[in-house]
Amino acid sequence: MSKIAVIGSGSWGTALAIVLADNDHQVRIWGRSEEQINEINDLHQNQRYLPDAKLPETIKASTSINYVLEDADTIVLVIPTKAMREVLPQIKNHMTEEKLFVHASKGIEPGTHLRISEIIEEEIPSQLRSGVVVLSGPSHAEEVSLRQPTTVTASSVNIDKAKYVQDLFMTQHFRVYTNPDLIGVEIGGALKNIIAICSGLTNGLGYGDNAKAALMTRGLAEIGRLGMKLGANPITFAGLSGLGDLIVTCTSVHSRNWRAGNMIGQGMTVDNMLDEMGMVVEGIRTTKAAHELAKKLEVEMPITNGLYNVLFHGKAPQEAVTELMGRVKKHEVEDLKLGDSDPLNHLEP
Repeated sequence: MSKIAVIGSGSWGTALAIVLADNDHQVRIWGRSEEQINEINDLHQNQRYLPDAKLPETIKASTSINYVLEDADTIVLVIPTKAMREVLPQIKNHMTEEKLFVHASKGIEPGTHLRISEIIEEEIPSQLRSGVVVLSGPSHAEEVSLRQPTTVTASSVNIDKAKYVQDLFMTQHFRVYTNPDLIGVEIGGALKNIIAICSGLTNGLGYGDNAKAALMTRGLAEIGRLGMKLGANPITFAGLSGLGDLIVTCTSVHSRNWRAGNMIGQGMTVDNMLDEMGMVVEGIRTTKAAHELAKKLEVEMPITNGLYNVLFHGKAPQEAVTELMGRVKKHEVEDLKLGDSDPLNHLEP
């Protein structure tokens, strides 16, 4: 049995706590809201985020990071990207020995363009972390909390750490694979939120399945281009943290990124949409970061750039779609070649 601190009491943090408790681990959740913490401890539920889920009574919660971290050997970070720089120093201040960091958040930091594992490595000294593992894949918290079949990937530069996390989380309902491509897994998980906003946006505009299929396919091409430029293995994007996560986030009303895009497509402003949602829409900040990074690395990402102009410069969604459809003619796969041995290189133009 391991002692695990889950940092974040939202839907995904709570769902992962359920998975870990089902494996008989000692789980403590940290959150900011005293009311929510009391609800978890006393009523064994998290009504705001997972109204249909009953939490194992063994899960304990607190607003005290010190209490949650006490004797924990693993820290699971499930907080928005924008909160990492605030929360990680608080965690560091209560650490006296190394612990394994697992993050299950999906985003890229605007300005620095760092992935979450890189933020952790900046904020937590090496002597206080035994490793960093990302847990990512097609996994709506609502379904995980109800113990519906789900598969995800654990990734780390140290494959033994990924295997350890695989053992921590693996249940008969929650299957975990391992993948050594940390860059690819993080990039796939972050950028699919951009495409999910676009998918919801097309729904709000009244477009059908053709538009959604086009977005998902060409969106995956964009994700692959940027990921490969950063050193990712392109095969990763055909896996759970790439194609798998893209499908589930672009096609389900559970996805807050999809819902955000749908509202914007129906004519709602970004600010009004955020007020209506009442939750973090990770894809918005990721769109800004990916736009900046693509420009810096000279990677073509027309869907991302189109959404950036909608979100941050007030461009009408319909106008952005018209511009995307009217671009110059292109070969479908020429920008996805993997090298001289790639069979795509031998396709007729």
